[in-house]
Amino acid sequence: MMHKHVLSFLITLLALATPIATLAHVKWFATVEPEKVSIEQILSPMFISISILIAILLAVLSRIMNHIMEVPFAKKLDSTLAGLRKYTRYILKYGTALAFMIQVLSGTMFAPDFAIDYTWEAIVMWLIILGLLIPHHMATKTAAILMLGLFAYEWTETGWFYMLDYGFYIAIIGVLLLWNTKFENWGFPFLYLGTGLSLCWVAVEKWVYPDMTINIIETHGVPTFGFDPAVFIVLAAFIEFVVGYLLVVGILNRILAVVVTVIFILTTTIFGLTEIIGHAMIHIVLIIFVIEGISFYHPPIKMHRTVLDQMVFVFLNFIFVLATFILIYYRFA
Repeated sequence: MMHKHVLSFLITLLALATPIATLAHVKWFATVEPEKVSIEQILSPMFISISILIAILLAVLSRIMNHIMEVPFAKKLDSTLAGLRKYTRYILKYGTALAFMIQVLSGTMFAPDFAIDYTWEAIVMWLIILGLLIPHHMATKTAAILMLGLFAYEWTETGWFYMLDYGFYIAIIGVLLLWNTKFENWGFPFLYLGTGLSLCWVAVEKWVYPDMTINIIETHGVPTFGFDPAVFIVLAAFIEFVVGYLLVVGILNRILAVVVTVIFILTTTIFGLTEIIGHAMIHIVLIIFVIEGISFYHPPIKMHRTVLDQMVFVFLNFIFVLATFILIYYRFA
C-alpha cells in the first residue's frame, strides 16, 4: 500500500509540471528582445536553496525507485511495454518522416523558427521523408545523411549556440545511421542523452532571459498558480531541467515520458499549430521512451552498486551538471 501511495505522489508531483511544456521554447512565442540578467540575479538565495532541496529529493528518489518497480501494476506494465520494443526503431523512422512532413507543409524545417527560404531546402526535406518511408536500411541511412547535412547547414546559418536547443536531432540521426549495424544498440542510449541534455539546455534559457518568459505569461495568460511570475519562471525552469536530468541518469523514464507527452498535448490548446509543428518530433521520442523504459540503456546511476553511493552520486552530480550548464550558457549567451 505504501508503494502505491509513493507512486501516486510522484505522478501527482510530475503532473504539477504542466508549465514546462507551455514555456518549453520561449523563442517561438516571445515578442520581446532577449535581455540577459546578471549572474548574481540568477544565483539568488532562492535559486541556491531550491537547487539543494531538489538535489536531496532526487537522491531520495533514487532510493525508492526499486520499491516503485515492485508494485504489481508497474511490473505488469513493464512486461506489456517490453513486448513493443521490437517496433521502436520503426516508430522513430516513420515518426520522423511524419514530423518532417508536418514541418515542410508548414514551410519550416526542424523547428517553427527555421523557415524554408529556398526551393532546394524543400527538396531536401522531401528527399529525407522519402528515404525514411522506403522500407530499407540503406534508404534510412541516406535520409539520415541528408538530415545531418541540412542540420549542419542550418547550424552554420544560425550559429551553434542557438542550435543546441535542437541537439536531440543529432541523436536521432545517430540512431538512424547505426540502424542494422553491429553498433545499433548504442543508438537509443545516445537518444536518451541527447534529448535529456536538450531539455536541460532549454531550461537554462528561462533563467538567463526571464523577461522573454514573463512576456509569454502575460501575452498568453499562462496560469502561475498564485506564484509571482518571476518566481514561477524559476520553478518552471527547474522542473524542465530536472526532467532532462532524470532522462539522462535513468530515473522514472516511462513516467516522465507519459506525463510530458500529456502536457505537450494539453498545451496545444494555448499555442495551437505552432506547438504541434514544434513538438511533433519530441512526441515521437517520448513514445519511444514510454516503450523502452531504460531497457538496454545503462544509465550512469547504475555505475554505483550500493544505494548510498547512488544517492551521493545523484546529489553531487545534479549540482555539478546544473552549475556547468548555467556557466556555459551564460558565458556564450
